[in-house]
Amino acid sequence: MKKVVIYTRVSTDKESQNSSLERQERELVSYCQRNNYQVIDIISEKISGFEEEREGLIKALEYIKNGQANCILVQDETRIGRGSAKIAILHQVNKWGGQVLSMENDGPLDITEMEGMVLEILALVEEYQRRLTNTKIKRGVKKAIEDGYDPSRNLKNRHCGGRDKIEVPIEEILRLKALNLSFKDIAATLRGFGYNVSKATVHRRYQEYMEKQ
Repeated sequence: MKKVVIYTRVSTDKESQNSSLERQERELVSYCQRNNYQVIDIISEKISGFEEEREGLIKALEYIKNGQANCILVQDETRIGRGSAKIAILHQVNKWGGQVLSMENDGPLDITEMEGMVLEILALVEEYQRRLTNTKIKRGVKKAIEDGYDPSRNLKNRHCGGRDKIEVPIEEILRLKALNLSFKDIAATLRGFGYNVSKATVHRRYQEYMEKQ
């Protein structure tokens, strides 16, 4: 089942535009009901489509990033964004494994051939940067071990019986996250430092920390 965030937008804050937002929401909710989509949230904004930093859209992207939703549903392609803003938004959604759906298209948002090429290039560049970052981290771990660092010192309660308590340094998770590493890559890096953690554990600790902020 698709888990969608409904996103509606008009370009001005004029009172007359309220009816447009209401109409978009009504039509999109009805569309979800017909297609058996689960609606996670409904977000409305009054802002230009050329703006990248839209609070409502950022909230919608967070749902995709955190895995709470897998699609953003809009009435048509003009609602998600225009120009470079559209490309930037689609890149982020693709990066996190989501989709932008258009009711007008009755499926994924249409993109031009040129937009598709740009998105492919961005994905290739980002993957290359991720590999470079991982290589630097691996070299750092290897050098630390060669210099006498003992990863086993980071394992707590090793002799207390039962499962080891998983101690995860949230500061290190935040640092690696800031480098745009995935939770899978962060978990692998921490295991290299001697922390017996899974991707799920890293993601949970990160979410717990963010909810407290």
